[in-house]
Amino acid sequence: MSKSPITCHVLDSSIGRPAEGVGVLLEHQADGSNFTTLATGVTNSDGRCMSLFPPSGKEEDAALVSGRLYKVIFKTKPYFESSGRKSFYPWVEIVFEVPAANEHYHIPLLISPYSYTTYRGS
Repeated sequence: MSKSPITCHVLDSSIGRPAEGVGVLLEHQADGSNFTTLATGVTNSDGRCMSLFPPSGKEEDAALVSGRLYKVIFKTKPYFESSGRKSFYPWVEIVFEVPAANEHYHIPLLISPYSYTTYRGS
């Protein structure tokens, strides 16, 4: 199996560990206005979700499209609640544009109950 062109990694900086069990949604903006869900996943014990793309189902959504907007949504509130912690951000949405359909896009997310940071990974 080849590596998914869109992957993510969530680290809980407040405890210095990977964030296992974070729900992840991948969406895209195909029509220029509304985002549509392509795939869902959950971070593994290493905080990674490595199989978000290609989605199963619609053949027209089975390849990245240059110039298209994609969005990764991380469901952070349930993750923090599972360990008895409150959080300020119930989810984190990261919108990015795919400049080249043949590249890999890795979305790292560092979270704590009251902050988050992201960047383009490799």
